[in-house]
Amino acid sequence: MADMLAKLSTEKAVVIFTMSQCSMSHTVASLFSDLGVCTAVHELDKDPWGRDMERELARRLGRSPPVPAVFIGGKLVGSTDRVMSLHLSGKLVPMLKGAGAMWL
Repeated sequence: MADMLAKLSTEKAVVIFTMSQCSMSHTVASLFSDLGVCTAVHELDKDPWGRDMERELARRLGRSPPVPAVFIGGKLVGSTDRVMSLHLSGKLVPMLKGAGAMWL
């Protein structure tokens, strides 16, 4: 499962693992959209391997449920709290630029 997550987490500069009914997942995806970032979103509850990926993400993040789980440049950044903290501190945009997710 770690190999599958590694492959999926690098398919775009920003990859978000979510659950279809998770409001925090929607909030994080909306933030990236508002910043003009095109993301890949994987809804774990709609994926045949979703349960296994959910367990692996929970192990990596040390929390359950592990969504949203955000990868930038193939590296696990974290969940809502970490993404919002980076955004509010002005560190998210440079991170996105460094990953090639935005150019302005």
